[in-house]
Amino acid sequence: MPTDGKSTLTQFLIEERRRHPSATGDLNGLITGVSLACKAIARKVAYGALGAASGADAFTAPQVNVQGEEQKALDVLSNTIFLRANEWGGHVAGMVSEEMEAPYTLPPQHPRGKYLLMFDPLDGSSNIDVNVTVGSIFSIVRAVTPEQDPQPQDFLQPGTEQVCAGYAIYGPATMLVLTLGNGTHAFTLEPQLGEWVLSHPNLRIPARTREFAINASNSRFWEPAVKRYVDECLAGSAGPRGADFNMRWIASLVAETHRILMRGGVFMYPRDTKDPVKAGRLRLLYEANPISFLIEQAGGGASTGRRRVMEVVPESLHQRVGFIFGSTEEVERIEGYHRDEPPQSYHSPLFGKRGLFAATV
Repeated sequence: MPTDGKSTLTQFLIEERRRHPSATGDLNGLITGVSLACKAIARKVAYGALGAASGADAFTAPQVNVQGEEQKALDVLSNTIFLRANEWGGHVAGMVSEEMEAPYTLPPQHPRGKYLLMFDPLDGSSNIDVNVTVGSIFSIVRAVTPEQDPQPQDFLQPGTEQVCAGYAIYGPATMLVLTLGNGTHAFTLEPQLGEWVLSHPNLRIPARTREFAINASNSRFWEPAVKRYVDECLAGSAGPRGADFNMRWIASLVAETHRILMRGGVFMYPRDTKDPVKAGRLRLLYEANPISFLIEQAGGGASTGRRRVMEVVPESLHQRVGFIFGSTEEVERIEGYHRDEPPQSYHSPLFGKRGLFAATV
């Protein structure tokens, strides 16, 4: 066989559908549309700086998006690819994207479906200039009013309502990782066939780890529980954890997630005091929720630091949350530190008594 006996994405989806005899195939059609968008974006990303030579100007001329963040032309192009790949098939009723302030209304000539699609078309795009791995993230929920244009509040469903979630990673190999609530599975794009081939079925995250990822440049803004956790890890085998930890930080959520799914670890982008108005950095609907679904289906944990992410009821389309996920023992430890520590200070094994704004030895 051309795939050496491994299932393609199409075969995998057909087999999943057979498990649910009442399924109509609409979800399979939507996932196929998403996977096509990811193939197209992978090709655009692969051109690197040469993409500008074709007139796309994809790696230059940054702008600012609706959330006040730098937006490259490739962000806009990727967003358009997602919309065009999924608006026509009759599978979605509406879409929400990081790059658009309001939900996307389908053109009138296209039928409305029974699902809502939420996505970050190009996660980690700030890394493009230095050729670091980027990706796309997506989440699918059922439409509140199938076959009709949705209202903005229809998208505000907790992560527990997701029927599918996944991401594509554009790295040395292009991969699609997804879950339909029956495990987390990774497909590698076979470049000659142009097919997604199941290369890593039923991914599992070890319950224990000795590796964590956090942006240490924000340490002065961290809450006491996070400070305590990181300090204990940095203290190594001589500290209270009695073990040496490695620290990683890629600044690409997709890349961080992929590393944890493949070998374990814990990722932290916690709530902090850098911008008190925001409850966190990462968006709930199209970043934290889909990644949480994938992580939980692989045996890991995903938390705001205080509660399970997928139980948070969204209040706005672009709501942000603190996000901690990975090996269950570490996620539970961090939640425990949030419950147990005084709100203003704690005793650091490295630096003595520390507060949010001062430290004394």
